[in-house]
Amino acid sequence: MSYYGVGDGWCFSGGGFVGHVKLMFVSGAALEPVPPVTPVGMGKSTRGVELESMDDVDERQIAAWMKQVASVPGVGGKKR
Repeated sequence: MSYYGVGDGWCFSGGGFVGHVKLMFVSGAALEPVPPVTPVGMGKSTRGVELESMDDVDERQIAAWMKQVASVPGVGGKKR
């Protein structure tokens, strides 16, 4: 999984696996609506989606989550 950030902190991660792609938001529990997947071993507030095909991609929802998560301090970043 690769981690991506805005400013000084990490805010989401993504990775490709056999059969699916994971997109996880570090502070995903605070997003509206809360993404459906709670991953194991990625922190209590991490939430995301697991996409098995292009039909599973909701571009508008993913963009909305990315805007929300980019507007708050990421892990390891300074408070804004």
